[in-house]
Amino acid sequence: VMDTNKMVINLALFGRTQSGKSSAGNILLGSTEFHSSFSPCAVTKNCSLGRSCYLHSFMRRAGQEVTLQVQVLDTPGYPHSKLSMEQVKQELKKALNHHFGREGLHLALLVQRADVPFCGQEASYPAQLIQELLGHAWKNYTAVLFTHAEKIEEAGFSENEYLHEASDTLLALLNSVQQRYVFQYKKANSFNEQRMKILERIVEFIKENNYQALTFE
Repeated sequence: VMDTNKMVINLALFGRTQSGKSSAGNILLGSTEFHSSFSPCAVTKNCSLGRSCYLHSFMRRAGQEVTLQVQVLDTPGYPHSKLSMEQVKQELKKALNHHFGREGLHLALLVQRADVPFCGQEASYPAQLIQELLGHAWKNYTAVLFTHAEKIEEAGFSENEYLHEASDTLLALLNSVQQRYVFQYKKANSFNEQRMKILERIVEFIKENNYQALTFE
């Protein structure tokens, strides 16, 4: 819903089990709404929607101060200890329809750990899933969110150097989504600063799409 001074952005998180989806969701929402913990199996079994509180004067648009609200759909990862690939897909279809059917999805975030090599069948699974769910428009509505980016920093790499060393599979994916990516650092003292940086970048991507959303009705 777009009244001039309020903007709601709808995001959905996709990624492998243990990619850091729930903690990414929490940074986007500025809360601890999604249960995220380190566990050997998939934590999230159902899709759940979190809403952020309002971020007043987040940006200016057409001379007006805009208040932002973020809605984030957290989704089950794959491989999942309790759900088959088909079940994960059905669960997602249902949730996208239910939550974003009418309002639409502004951006699918493919969550990928920066410190885990991106290669093989398993790596490309989330991207395939997004393609199947969003159809041919997926390239315009997907960005890659790298979690655990502090590990790259600790290893002495800059973001550019990291991407320079990336696998062909990852580079091909980033080319497909027109270089839409964002890095998330886990630093104790800068949660809010991180959050604003990431949201600003995500809003930039959405702006490039003229704030259009993908509907599922």
